[in-house]
Amino acid sequence: MDFTAETFQHAEEFLKSERLYSTSCLVADMQMPGMIGLELYHQLVGSGTVTLTILITAYPDDTDRARALHAGVFCCLSKDENELQACIRLALRAASRPGGYDHD
Repeated sequence: MDFTAETFQHAEEFLKSERLYSTSCLVADMQMPGMIGLELYHQLVGSGTVTLTILITAYPDDTDRARALHAGVFCCLSKDENELQACIRLALRAASRPGGYDHD
């Protein structure tokens, strides 16, 4: 499965972009300058935008991970390239299923 990636300088730039509604899977850092990853996810959910979201962190914390997963984030990972690629592939498969992805 191939995929195309696009980068944004910060969460606000993504929220204002034309890619907002066509993104199948979003990968964001838990600790970004400005809006943190979980805040970005909550903003997407609050606006009715359903985007499978993967949060990554260099500082794994079980409490933050549990909070993110409970909120509906697809994956919450430490910064490990192989683990991230596997989770992205799972998310894209889930997004392409009829009816989309339902976290519950």
